[in-house]
Amino acid sequence: MDKAHKIIRQKKVSQGIAFSIFGIITSIVVLILCGILYFIFVRGWPAMSWKFLTSMPTNGMTDGGIYPAIIGTFCLIGGSMLFAFPIGVLSGIYLNEYLLDGKLKSFINMMTNNLAGVPSIVFGLFGMALFVNKLKFGDSILAGSLTLGLLALPVIIRTTEEALKSVDDAYRIASLALGASKLQTVRKVVLPIAFPNILTGLILSVGRVSGETAPILFTVAAYFLPRLPHSIYDQVMALPYHLYVICTSGTDIVASRKMAYGTALVLILIVLISNILAGIVRSYFTRKNKI
Repeated sequence: MDKAHKIIRQKKVSQGIAFSIFGIITSIVVLILCGILYFIFVRGWPAMSWKFLTSMPTNGMTDGGIYPAIIGTFCLIGGSMLFAFPIGVLSGIYLNEYLLDGKLKSFINMMTNNLAGVPSIVFGLFGMALFVNKLKFGDSILAGSLTLGLLALPVIIRTTEEALKSVDDAYRIASLALGASKLQTVRKVVLPIAFPNILTGLILSVGRVSGETAPILFTVAAYFLPRLPHSIYDQVMALPYHLYVICTSGTDIVASRKMAYGTALVLILIVLISNILAGIVRSYFTRKNKI
């Protein structure tokens, strides 16, 4: 009996040590994140004003605002998601609901995982070769959005597939037993249940594409363009590239440093607001499924 108590006590000690280590590591990560956000906020907040958010850049981007870069970023996020989200969701549905297990499915999953790990600059070069040069879209919102869409596609496919896998097969069997077709089962039963988790892929993708510089560097971003786009074939300024330019090759790096921190803060706020809105939508559908 004493030996059994000793083993239980040792397990509790080991478990406590493991939880303590995980807690310390988590705390360190959170502290680092908070430190970065605090650093950006303290230096970026003095630049925040209505003029900064709604006016054009002037004096070689050392003065004025970042309005064209904000609009350009939203155009690229919206365009890339319009392309990637439906295709990614449909691909995930096909892989999980229709394609049988086998070598083809394993190959597609392997290539999707590999594609998710490809550096973003490779997507930029591919987008320049295909969309800008081969298809003659030029440096444009269309070319940049399609390139960013390809970048986000693997994440959306994988998250959609995992979300569909998490749906209990009992729902599928019950639907089919009641006479519903495969398509009706997927559309009316499986997708509504999995949709809150599918939105996770959208959230992750928005966060990634909004901060990418390399893909838009080759396909759409303009160094200094103090006007708004008029069509999908126009170039635009974008917050990530704008931040890169004024920090590395601006006309006066010291004078534009305040604008750089302000730009970084706006970019963080855009990602944060996008995540909050997506979280609200996810919560709504989660509650709807429970009713």
